[in-house]
Formats: sequence, C-alpha cells, structure tokens
Amino acid sequence: MSVPNDEALRVLAQHVGERLRQGRDHLVTAESCTGGWIAKCVTDIAGSSDWFDCGMAAYSYEAKQALLGVRPQTLEVHGAVSRETVIEMVSGALVNSGASVAVAVTGIAGPGGGSPDKPVGTVWIGWKRRGGYARAELFQFAGDREAVRRQTVEAALKGLESL
Repeated sequence: MSVPNDEALRVLAQHVGERLRQGRDHLVTAESCTGGWIAKCVTDIAGSSDWFDCGMAAYSYEAKQALLGVRPQTLEVHGAVSRETVIEMVSGALVNSGASVAVAVTGIAGPGGGSPDKPVGTVWIGWKRRGGYARAELFQFAGDREAVRRQTVEAALKGLESL
C-alpha cells in the first residue's frame, strides 16, 4: 500500500462528504493513533458542517473509557489495540454524539510501543451506522509514524465510502 499525500486524502474526504450529504448522514470520529487527523481531513472540506458532527481524540485508557464508554475489562483483557476496543469505541462515539455514522481507529504508529503480538503498524479500524452492527478490520501498515498514520486515515475514509 502506498502512502497517500495531502491531496489524495483531501479528494477522499471530499468523496466521503458527498456521500454523507446525499444520505443525509452525519459523521463522528473516535481517534487514538491518528490524534484527530481524520476529523481534520473532513473539516478541511468546505461545507463539512452539513455532514460532520464531532470528533474525539482519545489516547489514554481513561479517555477511551470516559469519552467513548470503553469498558475497563476490555482494555485489561484485550488492550487498547484490539478488535474489542475499536468496536466499543465506534459504538460509544455514536452513543455520545448526534451522528448517524461513526469511524474509530486505534493502533501503534511507532516508532516505539510495538510488541511481537502487536508490532508497529498494527491498526484496528471500526465503522458503524446507527442502528447497525459494527464492522472492524485489522491492518498492518509499513513505514514510519507519519506513514502509518496517513495510511490509517486513508483506510478509515475508504471504509466510510463503502458504508
């Protein structure tokens, strides 16, 4: 997978916005490893107030619990970078917003923090439509911290396009 540049992310965010507007949907983002980058990309698009509700950047366990309703047991048993956590993040984002569509990301962007089980570049992304079931996907991205984060933003937006 190639690393997207700013223009590629802008074009993708614009497409997502058009789809959300057409569907009369509003988006909420719940971001850990991207630190709000998805929200930044979508709010760079003029008119995004028509379809963007809010974004939450939740790095710490405490923030994931307080802002997104991630259960302490989930974090203790599975860790922050897990399918279980991203599903609770994406669901909690919808509960705590007025949005109809959510995306959540959690991962290890590096350069540190990786382990044999979860190396740098391990990212879980979750998507959910209000009233529907969450979908989560595991990614293994290559490159430095910025490359991992850019690829995460791209994959998150592409997933929203197909939601």
